[in-house]
Amino acid sequence: MRILENRKIRRLFLWVLTAVAAFALFSAAAVLCLKPKAAAAFLALAALLTLCAVFAALWRYFLDQSRTLGEAIDIIREYLAGNRDARIESDEEGELYRLFHEINSLAAVLNAQAENEGRSRAFLKETISDISHQLKTPLAALNIYNGLLQEEAREQPELLEFTRLSEEELDRIEGLVQKLLKMARLEAGAAVFEKVPQDMADILRDIGKRFFCQAEREKKRLVLSGEEGLMLSCDRGWLTEALGNLVKNAFDHTGEGAEISISWRRFGSIVQVAVSDNGSGIHPEDLPYIFKRFYRSRFSSDVQGTGLGLPLAKAVIEAHNGTIEVDSMPGEGTTFTVNFLIPAKL
Repeated sequence: MRILENRKIRRLFLWVLTAVAAFALFSAAAVLCLKPKAAAAFLALAALLTLCAVFAALWRYFLDQSRTLGEAIDIIREYLAGNRDARIESDEEGELYRLFHEINSLAAVLNAQAENEGRSRAFLKETISDISHQLKTPLAALNIYNGLLQEEAREQPELLEFTRLSEEELDRIEGLVQKLLKMARLEAGAAVFEKVPQDMADILRDIGKRFFCQAEREKKRLVLSGEEGLMLSCDRGWLTEALGNLVKNAFDHTGEGAEISISWRRFGSIVQVAVSDNGSGIHPEDLPYIFKRFYRSRFSSDVQGTGLGLPLAKAVIEAHNGTIEVDSMPGEGTTFTVNFLIPAKL
C-alpha cells in the first residue's frame, strides 16, 4: 500500500495497533483474572488510557503534518517572491512528498522557461537594435542625397515633387526604426522609467504644440481642455511618446475639417486622459486587434502609419500602471480613454 510508504504514517499505524493490542490483551487478562465489577472498572480505565494514547498519536502526527505543510507554503511564497532557488524538502517517501517533488520539478521547468524567454528577449533586442543601427547610416546618407536633389530640382517641378515624396518616405522609415527600437527595449525589459511627479496639463499642452502646425496645414481643429495642476508620477518622455501616438493616430484617420480633442481630468484616485476625433472610426471587427503590431485593417483604405504607434502606446501606458480603452463607431469617430491609478497614501 502506497499510504504506508511514509515512515510517519507507518509509525502512527504501529502506535495505534500497539495501543489496541495492549487494550485487548489487558482486557482479556482482566476478564479471566478479576471479578466482574473489578474487571468492568479495569476495562473502563484501560479504554480511557487507550483512547488517550491514540489521541496523542493522532495529535502528534497531524501537528507534524501541519508544520511540514506550513514550511512548504513558506518555501512556495519565497519562490513567488523571487527566490528561484527555493525548493521544498522532499527526501521522505509517501504521497505528500511525491507532491512536493512535483512542485520542485514545476519550479525547475518555470526557471528554464524564464531563462529561455530572457535569452529570446535579449536576442530580439540585440537583433532589432543591430538592424536599426545598421539602417541609420544609409538613412542619413539618403537624407543628404535627397536634400542635394531638392537643391538641384528647384526649377523642375516634377523632380521637386519626387524629392518631396522621397523625403516623406524617408521620414516614415526613420520613424519606424525608432519605434522598433523602443518596442524592443520595452519587450526586453530594458526600458528605464524615471517616474517623478509631472503636471499633466503641461505634458498635454506640449503634445498639442507638436500638432498645431499639422492641424493648420491639414485644416483640422485641435482642442485641449482639462484641469490645471493635475499631477501624476510618470516618466515624462515615455508618456509623451505614448499619448502623442494616440494624437497622431487621430490625425492619420481624420479628414479636412475634422476636430480632434485632448482632455484630462481627475476623479477619485484616477487620472483620466481622453483623445477623441470625429473621423472615420474603427470597424467593430478591428477593435480586438488594433493594439497588435503591424495590424492593418481590411476595412480601411488608409495607408498612413506604421502599425506600431498604438502597441507602443499601450505598452508604455501599462508600464505606468494604466489602462487604455477604445470606443469607436464607423463614420462617427473614435475615443481613446487612458486611466492612471494614483497610489493611495498610507
